[in-house]
Amino acid sequence: MTINNTSGDYAGDGRFGIVAARFNRLVTDRLVEGAVDTLVRHGVEPDEIDCVWVPGAFEIPLVARKMAETSRYSAVMTLGAVIRGATPHFDYVSGHCAGGIARLAGECDVPVIFGVLTTDTVDQAIERAGGKAGNKGSDAALAALEMSSVLGKIQGQS
Repeated sequence: MTINNTSGDYAGDGRFGIVAARFNRLVTDRLVEGAVDTLVRHGVEPDEIDCVWVPGAFEIPLVARKMAETSRYSAVMTLGAVIRGATPHFDYVSGHCAGGIARLAGECDVPVIFGVLTTDTVDQAIERAGGKAGNKGSDAALAALEMSSVLGKIQGQS
């Protein structure tokens, strides 16, 4: 069996979850807007998108796990921004967040998509949240749609 989703023809079927960090909300708001816009443009009804806000990136993996375990979602996206400062705090937060989401992606029956920016500066984060580097929230939504479609095909749902 060959499953090829390179056409970009993703079914916007199902409910999609977003876990978004309030810390660095200037950036995260733009990521969420990009994700929601992309989902809607691909046929997902706005009332089929649930966005849960958490304090920061450190808290994302727990809530993403709880959402994924409900079996209500075709995919769960994780969005936030961890920006390097003058202390090692960046390393701890970004490492915990990335590691936790990576574990979920391998353990859950629904796709868990990593859309948390880890940048050296605020400007770099803004560039990736709708600036010249595109919108990584939109990229996360495309990955969620594609993975949901792939899993549906593997499971014989479409």
